[in-house]
Amino acid sequence: MLDGMNALSTKASKAVNRLSDLLFPPVCLFCHAPMPAGNGCCAACLADISIWSHRICARCGSELPAPLAPGPCGHCLNSPPAQCETHSLYRYHGPVREAILGWKLQGHQAAVRWLLAQSMPELQRILGARSLLLPVPMPLSRMRKNGQHHAANLCRWMAEGAGCQWRWQLLRRVGEQPRQSALSGQARRKNLRKAFALADDYGPLWQDLAGQVDEIWIADDILTTGSTLHYAARASLKLGKPVKVLSLARTSLKQ
Repeated sequence: MLDGMNALSTKASKAVNRLSDLLFPPVCLFCHAPMPAGNGCCAACLADISIWSHRICARCGSELPAPLAPGPCGHCLNSPPAQCETHSLYRYHGPVREAILGWKLQGHQAAVRWLLAQSMPELQRILGARSLLLPVPMPLSRMRKNGQHHAANLCRWMAEGAGCQWRWQLLRRVGEQPRQSALSGQARRKNLRKAFALADDYGPLWQDLAGQVDEIWIADDILTTGSTLHYAARASLKLGKPVKVLSLARTSLKQ
């Protein structure tokens, strides 16, 4: 009898799915074009999504010719960033760019969640159970206005998939600075020199975590010049653990 009920349930579920597809045809999460099956991404967008190269300088994450990887690159030899390691998942281009902009400007998170799901094997490779993710903090006034902390949401999704911890309370933004997107490279660095600090009450928070953590990862959605993540990482060095950097996407001269 149970087998018969299960069979009926399966048939009913398939019928509901077929009806749902007729009423709400599957579309690509990126370009919204109709699709024959609801796997999230059409063939055209999939072909235009670029994984960030693995031939990189391990310190800053910039691309290098294969014989020179993993570096250090010339910039890191002369002026290394605060972090000891940098990883990015995608190139900030095409569907990836549109997905991030749609998420940050309009609150559409489905395409970003799809990108994270596809990159989970890589995240599980670089993040361990004793990794701690810290989001790049945003100004409190901007967070109140938007009602969102995108880097914190990103950390939460990454941590849930990779099986590690994350905290948003340890690292704080100090003061109000202009948006980085409006500034040149040199202005970005000047803008952020004193923009980050550990929370005033970080001691008790960190005391509960320190014995469970081997490495700290500062995470953000986009890495452009690297200034934001460098200064956030520099502030986090006071915790006494190796500090690394992780971004969902990274801009490139090859765009």
